[in-house]
Amino acid sequence: QVQLVESGGALVQAGGSLRLSCAASGLTFSSYAVAWFRQAPGKEREFVAAISWAGGSTYYTDSVKGRFTIARDNAKNTGYLQMNSLKPDDTAVYYCGVTWRRTAQAMSTIPADYWGQGTQVTVSS
Repeated sequence: QVQLVESGGALVQAGGSLRLSCAASGLTFSSYAVAWFRQAPGKEREFVAAISWAGGSTYYTDSVKGRFTIARDNAKNTGYLQMNSLKPDDTAVYYCGVTWRRTAQAMSTIPADYWGQGTQVTVSS
């Protein structure tokens, strides 16, 4: 049974940093691209960042470029999202998703094979 468990969400002041983790089990993690999406209250889920299954490429939505960094550690079956210079507009539930052998850019437009349950990030002004 595939499980994705996000962690690391918290309440943080604007300008602060958080690192989200996505721990995977029940699949060959190294064969899956990893993406982070977020959903703010009253808004649709939106793409944030992705890393290819081989780890060689990353892709970000414009609003987080230069502030967020996506990474993966296949030895730990875990994906990460380092978020710096956080803004109140970053407040949302953050979800990780994985898709078998996709490029990073493709993850921005296709539904993930598996999703985690989400972790809340709240940025206060």
